[in-house]
Amino acid sequence: MVLEMDSSTKPAPPQPQISEMFSKFALALKTKTVEFFAEDEEYEEESDYEGVIPLLDSPEEVITGQRVVVIKPDVIPIPKHIQQNCLSSLFATISSFEASYLQLQTAHSPFDSGNIKIADKSLVSYLQKCSEIKHNYRDYVKSSRLTPPKLPFGSQYEAQVNENQSILRTLGLLVDRLQCEIDLKDGQVSNMKQKLDQIEKENSLMKVKSLSGGGGGDEVLLSISLFDSVLRDACKSTHRFCKHLIDLMEKVGWDLKLAANSVYPNAEYVKNGHTRYAFLSYVFLEMFRGFDSEGFGIQGGSQDSNGGGGGNKFYLKQYVEHGKVDAMEMLRKNPNCSFAKFCENKYQQLIHPTMESSLFKNMDQNEFILNSWKSSASFYESFIDMANFIWMLHKLAFLFDPVVEIFQVEQGVDFSMVYMENIMKKSVSTGKTKGKVGFTVIPGFKIGCTVIQCQVYLT
Repeated sequence: MVLEMDSSTKPAPPQPQISEMFSKFALALKTKTVEFFAEDEEYEEESDYEGVIPLLDSPEEVITGQRVVVIKPDVIPIPKHIQQNCLSSLFATISSFEASYLQLQTAHSPFDSGNIKIADKSLVSYLQKCSEIKHNYRDYVKSSRLTPPKLPFGSQYEAQVNENQSILRTLGLLVDRLQCEIDLKDGQVSNMKQKLDQIEKENSLMKVKSLSGGGGGDEVLLSISLFDSVLRDACKSTHRFCKHLIDLMEKVGWDLKLAANSVYPNAEYVKNGHTRYAFLSYVFLEMFRGFDSEGFGIQGGSQDSNGGGGGNKFYLKQYVEHGKVDAMEMLRKNPNCSFAKFCENKYQQLIHPTMESSLFKNMDQNEFILNSWKSSASFYESFIDMANFIWMLHKLAFLFDPVVEIFQVEQGVDFSMVYMENIMKKSVSTGKTKGKVGFTVIPGFKIGCTVIQCQVYLT
């Protein structure tokens, strides 16, 4: 905005308008802005002019025609190594103070009165050291720099070493705090995993009950989606059991690569960690061995693969009754039932005595097979959970007419998208050469004209 002024009146030159309050504030600010060591320098400069006799006795400010020369005494400079030693000592002390302060904070959660007292004493001692450094430096300046100041560290390098040690102590406290938080989170994750497994088991039982017509009747809403749903539950439980098995192998010092080569000697793996697919294949194929027979490989059972059919009331009753009861509770109440025999038979096929003695070598060798694997709660529960879904899947397969067929692919066969699925979930090469099957991990199923693909590992 432009202000027009009367040309007849000549404007007065601008004058600074400073209020009395602003003047007082400026004076106070000037007197308070003193650096940590600047006050000593000012003190020195003032002392240099003490004893100077004023040359002007007359009240007049200027002597015309005369030249006045003021000779200022030489100021002895502060040696550079003294400055560096003072700064290094100050920084090292401050770093130690920070470490002690962090230790004091850490001692409050969880509350530890002993560590709080120790950290408090350390804080006070480091504050005293800072004060001593300041006063010693001031005395050094006042004494015309004749004697070097007394510092807590003899040299700059010693101070730097102490500073680095304090920084490491600070980082160590931070690492310990973070590790405690990680351990707490791991515990929470473990509890949540257990709850999730329990919820999945309950959901599976509720799913089976909901698909049973009328709750107490021997009716099932038979469909391909039902078979696929139970198969997915069986695959999830088998993955969990296989993870327990691999963890046991690692704990007892097994060479996983050598063990995988004993399962599939000529297999080529894309990555070293893919040896787990060999163990997964071993567990799946052993558990599904005899799936096409009515007795499911149990001694004394019928081996006729053409029996059953959609109207087989025996398998319908077994499926419905088994789906209404928890598997662990069933084994406790009736240890001689057909499901218990199935679990014992499959365990003997899956974990042979030599393998068992190696995995459970800390146990009594005279124990029976079931006693040995039941002694490990997590291993036992995961095996029963896996066997439970595979048992129900077998009963469900014989309710279809015709009976559900199971199949697997031999090693070296060309990959086919109709019957196979890559378990690594990667696209198959689109070049001239097709992927080759290394081994079957999860078998496939044929329900009438519908095919549930088998999952294979490609080389």
